[in-house]
Amino acid sequence: MKAIYAGCLGVLFALFALSAPSAWSQDSQEAARKIAVGTCAVCHGDHGNSQSSLYPRLAGQRENYLAAQLKAFRGQTRGDPDAIAYMWGMASPLSDGMINALAAYYASQKPASGTAGNPQVIARGREIYANGVASENIPACASCHGANAEGLADFPRLAGQHSDYVIKQLRSFQNELRDVAVMHGVAKEMKLAELEAVAAYLQSR
Repeated sequence: MKAIYAGCLGVLFALFALSAPSAWSQDSQEAARKIAVGTCAVCHGDHGNSQSSLYPRLAGQRENYLAAQLKAFRGQTRGDPDAIAYMWGMASPLSDGMINALAAYYASQKPASGTAGNPQVIARGREIYANGVASENIPACASCHGANAEGLADFPRLAGQHSDYVIKQLRSFQNELRDVAVMHGVAKEMKLAELEAVAAYLQSR
């Protein structure tokens, strides 16, 4: 894994060396596409449709959210373990213009279809997502992420995301490895079975 990351980072710096900053403003979308295809795809898959649950799917993600996360990686303010180990370094050479271009590129890609799972678990996850669990002070996810989990405003798209990745991020919010007060409040009372159900539902979308 470390070797793959080192190779990706080397390629990223090489691409930046070939693309002078003065050219980014003129050809930022093409430069972003080259970085996405030549570097980011190693982990995040073709067009952002990662096939590995280790890495999130980026295709169709909300543009504002992607830009905000890349800036958080670059500024080293997103502190979950994968961010520290990989994305801090990957994002470090990115300019604001390149971040915006990469966010626009992935937001424009077609998301892969969801993956079916256990119908009972998915049904439970759908219920939690849509309505929350009032008795446990768990709010509905749909109020921020949309009825179809496609994201709203600055809140990310969750539809089709790998279930293991969703669980890992919810755990990070619970443990405040990702310092997002709203999501800590949402996730802190969720039991493992509830995390798994919501994640299975989202993966199926």
